[in-house]
Amino acid sequence: MFSVTVRDHMMVAHSFEGERFGPAQRLHGATFVVDATFRGAELDPDGILLDIGLATEQVHEVVGALSYRNLDEVAGLARNTSTEVLARHIADRLAERVQSGALDTEPGRLSAILVTLHESHVAWASYERTL
Repeated sequence: MFSVTVRDHMMVAHSFEGERFGPAQRLHGATFVVDATFRGAELDPDGILLDIGLATEQVHEVVGALSYRNLDEVAGLARNTSTEVLARHIADRLAERVQSGALDTEPGRLSAILVTLHESHVAWASYERTL
């Protein structure tokens, strides 16, 4: 299995509902390093899985749509936008772009996307989905 990972980052605001979140129930900021890994079993005739430049552009657009936003106000996101929920949201948006042809790969070449959000140098969460 081949994989290509590109990285971006975003700064967001959000809050959580529920006693278990303690002070995070109040509006607070978060900065995430975002890694998007694209997986596939076969390379194209040029010996690549996908164009890293195109992948970088698409990840930047998806992440950019969330940057400097209050996630509590973004339609389609769960009220408690945990790191895990946010990773799934980004993976789903990237999957839509793959399926629409925005990454210029042959249909079926990419088999999965793994999105990892790094909250800090010691904590991160991921979501992987098939295509």
